[in-house]
Amino acid sequence: MTTIENGSGTGAARPGPGATPPKPSSGTKPRRRSRHNREENRTGLLLISPTFIIILVAVVLPIIWAISLAFQDVRLINIRGTGIIGEYTLDNFVDVLTSPGFFSALWTTIVYSVCGTGLAIGIGLIAAVALRKPFRGRGLIRASLLLPYVAPVVAATFVWSTMLNPQFGIVNWFGQNVLGWEDPVAFLSDRALPVNIFGWQVDLPIALITVILFEAWRSFPFAFLFLTARLEAVPGVLDEAARVDGATPTQRFRHILLPQLLPTIAVLCVLRFIWTFNNFDDIYLLTGGGAGTEVVSVRVFDLLTARGDIGAAAAQALVLAAILAVLVGIYLKFFGKQEEQA
Repeated sequence: MTTIENGSGTGAARPGPGATPPKPSSGTKPRRRSRHNREENRTGLLLISPTFIIILVAVVLPIIWAISLAFQDVRLINIRGTGIIGEYTLDNFVDVLTSPGFFSALWTTIVYSVCGTGLAIGIGLIAAVALRKPFRGRGLIRASLLLPYVAPVVAATFVWSTMLNPQFGIVNWFGQNVLGWEDPVAFLSDRALPVNIFGWQVDLPIALITVILFEAWRSFPFAFLFLTARLEAVPGVLDEAARVDGATPTQRFRHILLPQLLPTIAVLCVLRFIWTFNNFDDIYLLTGGGAGTEVVSVRVFDLLTARGDIGAAAAQALVLAAILAVLVGIYLKFFGKQEEQA
């Protein structure tokens, strides 16, 4: 141990080169920190526990219950004696996959979802670009475009059913008196409408086209809101520079606006496809699933209400969810990254 004297004559002992440094005294700071961390953890768990309980009761338990019912022979007459644990079997899935009309309903669902999603986003994009520049009355027009999305679906389907009625609907009146139609068209009850196009006789699936148009009309305000918000964030300097360089409106949209909108369009495609794929109320209220418009969700409802076969309905719902997960996964794998990088 060496001693170093300072100017005041006092010395302080310092350890030499080979001496062992003294051990730190055991204080209360680590204990206080650990106790404080435990209290923070308890507080965090206490704060998230209501949300956790709500999700558990409203989401997790119904999903587990539906999966359990899909593997059991459950009907309305024996539902009271059915539990989560029972005699599991794959008969419900075999019956669903081999039932007549399942694959045609699945194809109808895919066509309805793809076309409805594409039209809704396309109309929303056109409306957002058209109302991008400020003018008098733009706020009123934007607000009126939200009416199809906020209107009750029962009221909207009633209005469309009245307009398309073959006896007193305004659409058929206009077609017969102005466009020269020979006979009224039953848009919601005819499976096919023969149309002569350039000498070719084509049978248009008129009922399916009608419900697709209704879905696009009802859903495009959602895409319009998202795309309008994204357009507001596009720097105006880019458009002004393109104008100075002599770019046409089509070139400005293709090379400036569209790359900015592609990530938002990708998100809209996924969201709208999922919601349209599971859509039930629009088709059921318009056509009841008839005239070639039966989608898988309508089949699930019919199995549950008309036949009372809860197990088969749950199995078909699981098949629908699995197919939807596969389709969305394929889209995200092959197209999602490309649109995010664009």
